[in-house]
Amino acid sequence: MVDVNKIRQDFPILERSIYNKPLIYLDNGATTQKPRCVVEAISEGYYNTNANIHRGVHFLSQEATEAHENARKRVQKFLNAESSDEIIFTRGTTEAINLAASSYGDKFLKEGDEVILSEMEHHANIVPWQMLRERKGIVIKVIPMNDKQELDMEAYRSLFTENTKFVSVTHVSNVLGTVNPVKEIIDIAHSHNAKVLIDGAQSVPHLKVDVQALDADFYVFSAHKIYGPTGIGVLYGKKELLDAMPPYQGGGEMIATVSFDKTVYNELPYKFEAGTPDYIGSTALARALDYVEDIGLENIEAYEAELLEYATSELKQIPGVKIYGNASHKSAVLSFLINDIHHYDMGMILDKQGIAVRTGHHCAQPLMSALGIEGTVRASFSFYNTKDEIDMFIRGVKRAVDMFS
Repeated sequence: MVDVNKIRQDFPILERSIYNKPLIYLDNGATTQKPRCVVEAISEGYYNTNANIHRGVHFLSQEATEAHENARKRVQKFLNAESSDEIIFTRGTTEAINLAASSYGDKFLKEGDEVILSEMEHHANIVPWQMLRERKGIVIKVIPMNDKQELDMEAYRSLFTENTKFVSVTHVSNVLGTVNPVKEIIDIAHSHNAKVLIDGAQSVPHLKVDVQALDADFYVFSAHKIYGPTGIGVLYGKKELLDAMPPYQGGGEMIATVSFDKTVYNELPYKFEAGTPDYIGSTALARALDYVEDIGLENIEAYEAELLEYATSELKQIPGVKIYGNASHKSAVLSFLINDIHHYDMGMILDKQGIAVRTGHHCAQPLMSALGIEGTVRASFSFYNTKDEIDMFIRGVKRAVDMFS
C-alpha cells in the first residue's frame, strides 16, 4: 500500500506553484524529484564526511571510503548481484553503456561481428554502438516492433547468425512504456553464445530487478531516475567479463603500480573507476534505494499501474487522441498526440497550467521514424502522483484541445 499523502511530504518541490498554479510534475521519465533524505545525505556528506577516498590514512578519508563502499554493497543488494566487485560506479546510464561498448567491444568484437539493438532504444543505446561500428566495422541489426509497439520476438530470433556476438536492449521504453521480455531476450541470445546488456534506466524505479535471475551479462541504470542525485549511475557486469575487459579510462585509482615502462591495473571494481569518484553521490544513491525499498517496489509497481490505467482511460475519452505504446505489459508512461496539435504547443499550454510533461522525440528519433511521427507528448508517473493530479492533467489537455479547435 502506497500512502501517497505521507510520501508527498518528503518532496518539498511538490509544494511549489508554477504560474500561480500548483505544480503537477509528470516528467518522471526524464528525472524524478528527490526526497528530503537524499538531499540530506548529500548535505551530511559535504558537511561531515568530505574527504577523498581510498588514499588517505586520516579519519575522514577512512569514514568516507567506508560510506562509499557500503553504497556499492547497497547497489549489489538492490540488483542481487553476486559480488560488490561487479558494481561499477559511472556518471550514469549513458557512460555505463559507453564503457561496455568501448571496453568489451574494442577487445572482443571484430569486423563483421553483429550487435542487435531494437527500434525502441534511447540514443544512449544506439550511438555508442555506431561509434564502435566506425572503429571496428561491426554490423548493427535492429529488432522491429509489432502493431502494439512490442518487440517482435520472432523477428528477433531470425536476426541471429553465427556472427551475432552481442545484444543491447532497453528493459522499459522511455517513450512507449513497453516492458520488454528481457529474460526471454537474454535466454535466446545466450543460446547463440551472444552477450547481453540491458538498459535499466526506466525499469529500476518501477520494477524489481534481479540480475542473477535474469542472467544479464551487463545491466545499467542512473541514480537520478530512481530518486537519487544526478551525475552518478551504475554498470553491473559479470565478474568474469569485467576481469577480461581492459580499463575504459586511465588515471588515478584504476592503477596498482605505475612506471614509465609499464602500468599494472587495479583489481575490480576500481579498474573501471579512474579518478576521484562521486563518493557523495554514491551515498545519496544508497539512501534513495533505501527509500524506494522502504515503500516497496511491488507496492510502487501496483500503485503506478493504477495511475496509468486511470490516466489512459480518461485520456482515451478525448476525441482525436492517439496513444503510442499499447503493449500488454506497460510501465507508467503515457505518450500521445491529439489531432494535428503539435506536441510542443500542447506542452507549452500544459506548462502554463503548472503541468510539467515532456515533449519531442525523447532521445529516440529512430523510434519516432518507425512510428511515422516527429514527437509526442509524454506524461510519466511516479508514486508521489495522484489521481487528482491526473484529473487536472486531463482538464489541461482538454483546454488545449478547445484552444486549437
